[in-house]
Amino acid sequence: MSVYEIGLRLAGKTVLVVGGGTIAGRRVPRLLDAGARVRLVAPEATTTLSDLAASGELQWERREWRAGDGDDAWFVLAATDDPAVNAAVAAEAEALRTWCVRSDDAEASDAWTLAHAAFDGVSVAVSA
Repeated sequence: MSVYEIGLRLAGKTVLVVGGGTIAGRRVPRLLDAGARVRLVAPEATTTLSDLAASGELQWERREWRAGDGDDAWFVLAATDDPAVNAAVAAEAEALRTWCVRSDDAEASDAWTLAHAAFDGVSVAVSA
């Protein structure tokens, strides 16, 4: 499949993250580094995410995802352990014309996160 690689300027923009597990825990710090306003929707979260919420670096809504949560998002990360929820989150994002990364199924996603490394001011992203 052909893809078009892109960088996103997320500074000041709302990013919805659905799910508070290890995948979200790895991706949220990079979203915050990009200046995104992260809104986490999850009944539970990793210690990393919980600490970020406690410090005010992200907004955490301790509950399950529900339709309408992505209405104000520029970008969405569906990172629950339930494929049906991830599919519903992605479907809502598509209806809103908002890019969504499904952490559970890259083939079902219109977008995905590239492998990333940074060293001495140089950032490299790789897609396979």
